[in-house]
Amino acid sequence: MEQPYEVPLQTLNTTRHKCSACYKQYNKKEHLIEHMKTSNHSVHDPKCGACNKHCKSFESLREHITGPLSKANCSSIFAERGCTLCLKICGSVDSLNEHKEMCHLTTPRPIDTVEMLNSEYEVDISSGNGSIRSQEAVAIDCEMVGCGSDGSLDYCARVCLVDEEERLIFHTYVQPQLPVTDYRYEITGITEENLRDAMPLNEVRQRILQILYNGESIARARLNGGRANVLVGHNLAHHLDCLVMAYPDRLLRDTATYPPLMKTNFVSHSLKYLTKAYLGYDIQIGFHDPYQDSVSVMRLYKRIRSQDHLMEETTRVPNSSPSFSSISDPWKSMTHEKMTPNYRCWCLDSREAVQRR
Repeated sequence: MEQPYEVPLQTLNTTRHKCSACYKQYNKKEHLIEHMKTSNHSVHDPKCGACNKHCKSFESLREHITGPLSKANCSSIFAERGCTLCLKICGSVDSLNEHKEMCHLTTPRPIDTVEMLNSEYEVDISSGNGSIRSQEAVAIDCEMVGCGSDGSLDYCARVCLVDEEERLIFHTYVQPQLPVTDYRYEITGITEENLRDAMPLNEVRQRILQILYNGESIARARLNGGRANVLVGHNLAHHLDCLVMAYPDRLLRDTATYPPLMKTNFVSHSLKYLTKAYLGYDIQIGFHDPYQDSVSVMRLYKRIRSQDHLMEETTRVPNSSPSFSSISDPWKSMTHEKMTPNYRCWCLDSREAVQRR
């Protein structure tokens, strides 16, 4: 009797190639290499303190350790020794309690109780001497009123600037360039009386630029910053547009568009949410207070800037490079410790400040 034909069994290749940063796995090494080229993993990524997984944003890290699909081991460790604000995992419960005292901040005072540092702030252009030291951060917040027939046009009616020590260095009401049709009183607290003798926009803009450039030339500020100050804010493009003002991109730090502070789909969070989630207190309850908003955005910036990312000499990996074909094992040459993210980490500001001293 004829024996049935037997198909020889083939050994299936079950080898999986795992990304050393985000732990994604691929069947083919080529797919992993392509992932490493486009993911921009680096030491600047928010990272789980339990398993060292790299995440694209603090929001995705929060989901990894506290979300409905969180890893059980990471979740249990974080529940015991993790800070719910900065998402750091401490070495012990005692060190966590000490950490919380520094991490959980209190709500800034209302602007009506704060005295301006110097109402006649001036800079000596020749020497560059001013009330702010060379290249520090200045935070800005503007309150808008509505102009136009339906009140939908945003015009700046109040502006506030604070320095790194949370001192009020400039505050004024601003005369809108068009008649106000909606004071948005329930949000801004601004009335017609506040704007009756308000400062003209041209003068406001001149005073702000004087503070920001800090005696530095515009050309040098655009080239390498020089003595000019870093400008911090939330939705800075809108603030600058309403002030009809330009400032070098290299000196802008925007908490609305900084990738680690955005949602998992890279949509901006509100300043109110960021303040509650990462600083631990509420703002914008009732009227929006420009001093409280400025201080909050400054605190967010300083918290991110203070991160200590241990870095080797970093190089950006291009999306396509012929050099990979000449390397025997290109994956090993693409370790995330030697790669840079597709944004400028704010921790580099503190490194540069140390180098200037």
